[in-house]
Amino acid sequence: MNDKILKTLDYASILYKCAQHAETGLGKSRVEALQPIGDFEEVKRRLKATDEAVNVNRLKGSAPFGGIRDITASIHRARIGGMLNPTELYDVANTIYGGRRLKRFLSDLQEEYATPSLIVLAEQMTELKPTEDKIKQCIDENAQVVDSASPELAKIRQELRGSETRARDRLEQMVRTPSIQKMLQDNLVTIRNDRYVLPVKQEYRSNFGGIIHDQSASGATLFIEPEVVVQLNNRVRELKLKEEAEVEKILRMLTALVAEVTEELLVNVDALGELDFVFARAGLAHEMKATLPILNDRGFIKIKRGRHPLIPPDKVVPLDLEIGNKYTTIIVTGPNTGGKTVSLKTIGLLSLMAMSGLFVPAEEGSQLCVFDAIYADIGDEQSIEQSLSTFSSHMTNIIRILREMTPKSLVLLDELGAGTDPAEGAALAIALLEYIHRMGCRIIATTHYSELKAYAFDRQGIINASMEFDIATLSPTYRLLVGVPGRSNAFAIAERLGLAKSIIDHARGQVGEEDQRVESMIATLEENRLTAEAERHTAERQRREVETLRAKLEAEQQRFAEQREKLFERAELEAQEAVAKARREADEIIAELRRIRREEALGVKDHQLSDAKRRLDQAVPELRSKKTPAKSAKNKPDKLEAGDEVLVTNLRQKGHIVDIISDTEATVQLGIMKMKVQLADLELVKAAAAAVKKPQQTAASVKRTRDENVRMELDLRGSNIEESIIEVDRFLDESYLANLGQVYIIHGKGTGVLRAGIQEFLRKHKHVKSYRIGNYNEGSSGVTVVELK
Repeated sequence: MNDKILKTLDYASILYKCAQHAETGLGKSRVEALQPIGDFEEVKRRLKATDEAVNVNRLKGSAPFGGIRDITASIHRARIGGMLNPTELYDVANTIYGGRRLKRFLSDLQEEYATPSLIVLAEQMTELKPTEDKIKQCIDENAQVVDSASPELAKIRQELRGSETRARDRLEQMVRTPSIQKMLQDNLVTIRNDRYVLPVKQEYRSNFGGIIHDQSASGATLFIEPEVVVQLNNRVRELKLKEEAEVEKILRMLTALVAEVTEELLVNVDALGELDFVFARAGLAHEMKATLPILNDRGFIKIKRGRHPLIPPDKVVPLDLEIGNKYTTIIVTGPNTGGKTVSLKTIGLLSLMAMSGLFVPAEEGSQLCVFDAIYADIGDEQSIEQSLSTFSSHMTNIIRILREMTPKSLVLLDELGAGTDPAEGAALAIALLEYIHRMGCRIIATTHYSELKAYAFDRQGIINASMEFDIATLSPTYRLLVGVPGRSNAFAIAERLGLAKSIIDHARGQVGEEDQRVESMIATLEENRLTAEAERHTAERQRREVETLRAKLEAEQQRFAEQREKLFERAELEAQEAVAKARREADEIIAELRRIRREEALGVKDHQLSDAKRRLDQAVPELRSKKTPAKSAKNKPDKLEAGDEVLVTNLRQKGHIVDIISDTEATVQLGIMKMKVQLADLELVKAAAAAVKKPQQTAASVKRTRDENVRMELDLRGSNIEESIIEVDRFLDESYLANLGQVYIIHGKGTGVLRAGIQEFLRKHKHVKSYRIGNYNEGSSGVTVVELK
């Protein structure tokens, strides 16, 4: 891309803003070198990476780039055998650590959000932890070689500290001597040329032996090394030289470690720089509230509320524009300071940003094209030195554009044909537009010439546009209106400013009839546009109201569904509680009936059964009332008779009618029990045989169905033989009627008399098929297992 075009469209300012979001020098250098490209696939790749980074920032916050440095120069010096200093080595270690941390950050993110472009860069990096650990073992965070870097260094530094202490102590002892104090300028020990000295007054030089190492600027103070510490200072100097040699040895060893992994480090540095570059683009997108543009390579641009990124958000006027589908050329007319040039720059700059892999400050759904080049002739570039007028400057640029452009180029021309005779300028502008349009370029041009309005009006693929101007306030609104040519508004402005009407009327008379018709046509179009826009705003408002109502309705429906679900859940819980309570009551009633049965060997009395039935009725759960479906007419005969098989609806049990007591009650045999039941609670299951006219005997009407409440065991422990025989007989009858195949009689071990008596009774019983002593896990000899027929 031509540097002049980039400068004209303020592209460098965008790069500067982007560079502020780079965390490292590696990323900044890449941002500064960023150029728009015409490779469609590469631009898509860049935008995809930027989109992934934007989502990472949104989901997890900023990526960690702390500690990463540009160590490229250090890597190259290590590779050619140079020695790295402690700071450079520590930067290498920190960069290795920062790369490892960033790699793990992106790898962990893969579980929640896929970032294929970023993870490819992360996986290129090698962790190199052994190299990092070795460097940090030898160099601390202040970039100093630590004593523990080698045993020899620790030994040298220990001896050095001892020698320095002895030399300093000897001099401090001298300073505290009264006879010497009067010869010193200051009572302190200082250092000159890495040797401990004392500040001696000039007049006592002859009284003070030793070596002079320096003097003050005034010459009043001499810095003298006394003879008594010369040998100690010599030893300190010796040890310092040894220390330097050992430190150099350690640094060369560490540099050699870095040299062994230079290829891996270079790959790491390149990947880190690219990742920082990508996240810098994401940071710029966040700052500008920019969105991902939809790309194409067919010359189509559709900008939705695009904003110039360098104009403050509170002052910028959004731009809506479409080109490349129904029309490929837009001619913008209108007064100066109306925003034509800003609109041109916005279109060009947004296209450059998209071709650089940057998000654009526009609404989602905006589409931009990857052009092979963008050309712009914007602004007055006249040069006194080169004797170029405004017209000459424009023509020089346009000639260069005509020479370089292709059908896949975007051409932006500002004030086309300006700077010369209006008639010739308009004719030249029309000729240029016709040539560029026939070539197939996408072109947006601004002009003042009214002749171009008529030219665009009847040309296929060319459309007029204008910058809106508010006559009421005599100021531009900076809105681009595609499809409406601009009006000069000169007469309206002059009239609003107070120019005499006679002068304005005379001026209007000087305007040609054709021009007046054009202005009238434009005025009509403007009026129609304003009407259509008002209707569009009304429709848009109504649409928003409908969407709001629909959203509110959906929320209400959702709330209703949730409340209904909660009510169902609560009803189920209440029903479960009611059923559980009814079961407990029923269990208690059944236990009571069994107790009565045991106590009344001759049978259960009617009043006891009625009382039990009443308690069962009371145990029915009291749930919320609801409509009960009418009982089937086919099950409601006109008259029930003795012997009929019926269903007791409130107990859900089948039985036989023993006797019809009255018009409302009947006696029903339910298993071994007889109960008084309301006729309304009976449903006919099977009518009695026709030949049977009188109530059947109880034994003949009992249906052999298993009763879930019949026990499978009888515990007789503590009973005598006579009582046990009666209970066993009754127990076997109940078990037989309940279709039980096997039951258990618990008599205990004891003396064996009860067991023998029961088994003798079982041997003769009509319902017993066989019996045996219980197994070990059944109770052994304390239980008799009976198999029924």
